[in-house]
Amino acid sequence: MNTNLLLGGIFGAVAVTAVGSYAGYNTYVEASKPRFAEVIESKPVTETYYTSREECYDEVVQHQSEVKDQNKLAGTIIGAVIGGVIGKQVGGGNGKKLATAAGAAAGGYAGNKVQGNMQQKDVYTTTERRCNTVQDPQQRVTGYSVSYTLNGEKGTVIMDHEPGATIPVQDDGQLVLSKPTTETL
Repeated sequence: MNTNLLLGGIFGAVAVTAVGSYAGYNTYVEASKPRFAEVIESKPVTETYYTSREECYDEVVQHQSEVKDQNKLAGTIIGAVIGGVIGKQVGGGNGKKLATAAGAAAGGYAGNKVQGNMQQKDVYTTTERRCNTVQDPQQRVTGYSVSYTLNGEKGTVIMDHEPGATIPVQDDGQLVLSKPTTETL
């Protein structure tokens, strides 16, 4: 038998065995890689935003009535007349004149003050509509904070959707974080 032929056969058999073993090993390694990471917990990540709205209510408001007699002449005159009449009842002679003048002065002062108090209390009420802009807080989900285990190690990622019980793993060991899209033709 030819030695070269024998060596070629042995070398060929070893090469075929090596290639087959390597292919089998790769198949074993690929089969042993995890296809999914197990989800431990998924929490929504939210942000707060505000919406405006107008809030209105009716308010009862008191207003001072318009004063027609700014100088309070009517009260002063009426008070002076009444004070003079009362003062005239007191005393006699020149004392009567003095009492009448003092009564008129005191009555005029009192009448002026009485009219002023009455004018201050002369109010009217109206109902006025008041409105304010109110900011209402709102919440919206912007993603999910997902805790997972992969090959016995724990990790956390932010995803744009809720993953369910598992997260797919690519052949290179990276998690598939985006939601798969479905195309329709």
